[in-house]
Amino acid sequence: MNNLDLAETHQQLEQLLRAKQYQTAIRQAEQALVLFPDDPHLLYLGAVAARYDRQFDIAQQLIDQLLSKDPSFGRAYQEKAHQLRDQDQLDSAYHFYQLAVRHNNALVAAWTEMTRAEQRRGDLVAAQISQQQVNYLSSLVKPLQVALDHCNEGRYVKAEKLCRLVLSKQPKNIEAMRLLAEIGIKLGAMDDAETLLEHAATWAPENLRVRTEYVQLLRKRQKYEAALAESNKLHQAFPDNSQCQAIYAIELMQVSRYDEAIAMFNIILLKQPNDPITLVSKAHALKTKGQQAEAVACYRQAIEAKPEHGEAWYSLANLKMIDFSDDEVAQMKELMTKRQELAGIDQTYLSFALGKAMEDREAFSESFNYYSQGCELKKQQSNYRGDAITDEVDRQIANIDFKFANTSTQLGAQANDPIFIVGLPRAGSTLLEQILASHSQVDGTLELPNILALVHQLRRGTDQNPAGNYPECIKDLSADELRAFGQAYIDDTQVHREDAPFFIDKMPNNFRHIGLIKSILPNAKIIDARRHPMACCFSGFKQLFAEGQEFSYSLADIGHYYADYIRLMDHWHSIYPGEILTVNYEDVVDDLAGQVQSILNYCELPFEATCIDFHSNQRSVRTASSEQVRKPIYRQGVDQWRNFEPWLGELKNALGRAYLD
Repeated sequence: MNNLDLAETHQQLEQLLRAKQYQTAIRQAEQALVLFPDDPHLLYLGAVAARYDRQFDIAQQLIDQLLSKDPSFGRAYQEKAHQLRDQDQLDSAYHFYQLAVRHNNALVAAWTEMTRAEQRRGDLVAAQISQQQVNYLSSLVKPLQVALDHCNEGRYVKAEKLCRLVLSKQPKNIEAMRLLAEIGIKLGAMDDAETLLEHAATWAPENLRVRTEYVQLLRKRQKYEAALAESNKLHQAFPDNSQCQAIYAIELMQVSRYDEAIAMFNIILLKQPNDPITLVSKAHALKTKGQQAEAVACYRQAIEAKPEHGEAWYSLANLKMIDFSDDEVAQMKELMTKRQELAGIDQTYLSFALGKAMEDREAFSESFNYYSQGCELKKQQSNYRGDAITDEVDRQIANIDFKFANTSTQLGAQANDPIFIVGLPRAGSTLLEQILASHSQVDGTLELPNILALVHQLRRGTDQNPAGNYPECIKDLSADELRAFGQAYIDDTQVHREDAPFFIDKMPNNFRHIGLIKSILPNAKIIDARRHPMACCFSGFKQLFAEGQEFSYSLADIGHYYADYIRLMDHWHSIYPGEILTVNYEDVVDDLAGQVQSILNYCELPFEATCIDFHSNQRSVRTASSEQVRKPIYRQGVDQWRNFEPWLGELKNALGRAYLD
């Protein structure tokens, strides 16, 4: 049976269901599953047929198999709930309906059943919210109902076609615009998405969903001042709405107004004292401010309120400095014995948290299994292609050569403000940033998106080069364009700076675009934060990133990525000799004073003792190393990877020469 036969089998099973020939459908599904045991649609249709035939053992087996393969499949949770409902297990059914709509909020049947369950329970507020969602979904024209379901299940191309069909007939259909923007975000078309949401928010100022998503997109694009302004307008328009208050608080955090954000979270908690999402958000703000004890208490309050809220568990683990108690570990393990009662993201959070907990207990085999489980869950949601990165590196090396580098140094903006810290995540870049940001002449900022945004712009094309074949197009940019791009970077990053003459941009993946950086900002300083390949890669593998860094969820992928990074950095050093400083994490640990002096010399900065005493700096730090850089330097993390060496053969093979070197 090939893929065409499989598609035909899907159609036959759907026809059998419509004809109520359930036993025939079950037999055909089971036969097809012998050849395609992991096909989600076969598992789903077989489970539906078995439920209709009241063969609940078979139905449960099939749907549990499906959820173990894809814990983010909303419709599968709904089917699990239907099975439980039909067996009068109404409380358990309600829980799975909640999971269903968390993964796919277009499931009318799930929202309808939730409304009934909440009315039975006497929870009239929740029932009203669920009924509002039923009404909203029912109000959509049929193509948008289908498009929303496609979008929630990851079928973005089909969803986009349906949205465009609706907009061709109703150009100001707000829901079609909103959904098309959501698809654009998923596919990386951020400019188009922002334009759609901006227009939709203007035309429908009463639409809370549209305005909320507009703020969220502005934040995602790190347009923090604009996001704050829009969230403030939203808060003023709906002053008593907890969701609007939370959004405003989050945007206050993005511009480092943490005290105001915490005050706003406290207002929400007066009304909803045990809301786990608000408690975790408040804890994040406290952590970033350096108030670790208060943050820990807040995370633990969230866990007490809702033990299955995985983000709270993981946030505790991600502090790096906190050890879980035996009771807490037992509680997490108990939750994971009922994985299918957890949302996919909560399974992921708990897997990484347990990986950290078992590592702290030196149960390294068990720890590795939990880390691997978490990475596999993340990998299932990723479309990462390592060959695309390798191809880009090849093209950078082929096109940005010594001759071009030698002639482009006088063409860009001549500002010397930026200090770029590049490399891989978990290579020590936050430590270097903290050292430099402790200098009176240097502002620490964020992992700024501006260079990556320019790369996306060049890939789309310019007026002179509409094809947009980056990086080849860099050589075709005029002196005026290079200067304008460099000056735009300086202007656009001003919002993140204070009064110091220099500032840091520590977006690690900028190493892939040093040719572009040196073309538009030839006087910028570039520091390559480097770490032993095994230590760096395994530290990345066991880190759950908020977003991006999709290469890190596979040992093979991260090994190949590191090898490409070394290959490209060797090229940049060869065409920009003496212009890039490599700083090895291990050298900083062994000789802090000497490495600090070397870094300051490279940056042409006078020595200041505060750079040695970097851990006393009270600046806000947002990365996973936030707590570590508030402590004096220590050797503990240098060789931690060796505890896991028996399971890292795949990583060594992927690194190749990078490991041997």
